[in-house]
Amino acid sequence: MERVTIDVVSDVVCPWCYLGKARLELAIAEVQDEFGVDVHWRPYRLNPDYPPEGVDQKKALIAKLGGEEAVERAHATLTKLGEEVGIRYNFDAIKIGPNTLDAHRLLHWALVEGREVQDRVATALFKANFEEGRNIGDHAVLLDIAEQCGLERKVIENLLASDADKDTVLDEIEAAQKMGVNGVPFFIIDGQYAVSGAQTPEVFVNALKEIAQMKSEARKGMI
Repeated sequence: MERVTIDVVSDVVCPWCYLGKARLELAIAEVQDEFGVDVHWRPYRLNPDYPPEGVDQKKALIAKLGGEEAVERAHATLTKLGEEVGIRYNFDAIKIGPNTLDAHRLLHWALVEGREVQDRVATALFKANFEEGRNIGDHAVLLDIAEQCGLERKVIENLLASDADKDTVLDEIEAAQKMGVNGVPFFIIDGQYAVSGAQTPEVFVNALKEIAQMKSEARKGMI
């Protein structure tokens, strides 16, 4: 069975990234009997200038999107699209716009334990922020998520208290930007094909099938 790798460049406070994750999972479920798909979560920060304690989410969004009406329109659109794929966005519950560097460090450490663990952590981070209104810049919240996803709480606590892997995460973000990633979600398939934005499951299915077919034909040509 062919295997296709997807590097998902995203930020866990990006609502379109959460939507893209859900849509990608629907696509993977559709093709899983034909070939395997390995997903890796890669870091990106939409708001690198946010302080460690975060900012007032509502004020920041109003300033970013150009007014309260624009924010309400965006949230209404995302709420509707989310419902279609099982996401229950609760934008009113989000009080703090967090700095996500430590959340990305947690995702980095989770990958050491395996792709499945990293994916569980990614899901938990998105859900905590967008459905539960929890501050995922808060170490206590990150430790709860780490523990519920099977990571050693004390180990993660010690890592978060240090500067471990901050440079690694920032270097990955810089590398993505040098590749031309200036918005997320951004999906890099097999290191050479790109899909930008929270595309529909059908778009993902077609892209994955096409690439798996190309890999299969290339392999046959080598025999």
